[in-house]
Amino acid sequence: MEPAQFLTAPRVTIVAGKGGVGKTTTAVALGMAASSVGLRALLVEVEGKSAIGSLFGVGVVGYEEVELIPPGRGEGGLRARALTPDDALVEFLQDHGLKRVSNRLVSSGALDMVVTATPGIKDVLILGKVKQLERAGTADVIILDAPAAGHAITFLRSAQGLLDAVKVGLIESQAREVCELLADPTRCQVVLVTLPEETPVNELTETAFSLEDQVGVSLGPVVVNGAYPLLDGLDTDPEQAAREVGANLKRGEAESLALAANFRLERSALQQVQISRLRQELPLPQLHLPFVFTSQLTREDLASLADILIDEIGALK
Repeated sequence: MEPAQFLTAPRVTIVAGKGGVGKTTTAVALGMAASSVGLRALLVEVEGKSAIGSLFGVGVVGYEEVELIPPGRGEGGLRARALTPDDALVEFLQDHGLKRVSNRLVSSGALDMVVTATPGIKDVLILGKVKQLERAGTADVIILDAPAAGHAITFLRSAQGLLDAVKVGLIESQAREVCELLADPTRCQVVLVTLPEETPVNELTETAFSLEDQVGVSLGPVVVNGAYPLLDGLDTDPEQAAREVGANLKRGEAESLALAANFRLERSALQQVQISRLRQELPLPQLHLPFVFTSQLTREDLASLADILIDEIGALK
């Protein structure tokens, strides 16, 4: 499949997964991949905890858009912004001719009280802003870095919950339009991220079925993050390998190399078991990202992951 076609078939891609599986990394890599194939990409944060801004040298990402990758030289460009319920509510009121009300809420300090008064309103305000961005068409693809898996279901169910409670008015209209966005596979999809380990795979499978049953959102390919690349020669005797290249091993090095090789082989085998189990339990296409052997990802690491995603998407049928 053409990467540009995959990334724009629905304009909004919501990236979700358990905390610690590489959800934000995947979201950024998708955004960079989109830019690299000439698409205008917008990365949206909703929790404000990532270090995206520092990776790109732009500081903290706030409510106003910041440029991460400028357009040109084959790049469509990547922008980012962080959405908060307070800012989204102020903008929502101003857009509907209630600027004075929004100013009073801000000046009186009552803004937070209003935002938290109705269950689910925070999430609907954020999703409503995403819907507005999708309709505006200022980006070819919008990548939403959703909350961690447990909250993601509540986050995406919020609009339907409000519709059940509110029957008329601006909030009802906003919730209804958000529901229409989430239920339309030509406008929105959810990409779930997991590690090739038993517990994350279990939680991803449960989340996938919950999203389909309770939200009705379309599920895109699953991203399996942190897979160990397969290496040749790990089953070779270290002393034999050393002789073949004319190297001399010190005392104990052969044993240490053999232990490391066995650990890598066993870990890779366990990962393949979980990948196969995921494929059987959740019949969705898979995109595989390798484990990056570093304590801190750099922009160059993310660019490499973006290139791998493009290759993986290109291999989809």
